[in-house]
Amino acid sequence: MNRSFITSVQDLQRNRTVKFTFRREGIPRDGFVASFENEIVAYENLCRHIPLTIDYGDNRFFASDGRHFVCQTHGAIYEPLTGLCVRGPCEGASLHKLKVEVSDGNVYLLGEDSSENRETDARPIPSGTPR
Repeated sequence: MNRSFITSVQDLQRNRTVKFTFRREGIPRDGFVASFENEIVAYENLCRHIPLTIDYGDNRFFASDGRHFVCQTHGAIYEPLTGLCVRGPCEGASLHKLKVEVSDGNVYLLGEDSSENRETDARPIPSGTPR
């Protein structure tokens, strides 16, 4: 099984989310890994309502309350630990979960090919920056 480095646990705990790209069936896709309630979860960065990135390119995944992920396009609210949409236009659907492993203080993506293109909440992405 492929295992690709995403970020260190220390960076993830400091920044709460890290974006990365990976390939599935040869197609580049966006993903993000998040730290929530001492758990580490990863999802494809794609809203279940309309196939747009949840963060809309600005690298913000958490709602202002810090308790949910929010799609910045249509306001869908997702539970961080399950990926389930609990409010909004795709209520009942779930984000596509990605398998990760924590080993030796690092977070690795399993079963997909990740790239080195990663960004954190601590470093805003200027608009117009290619992803």
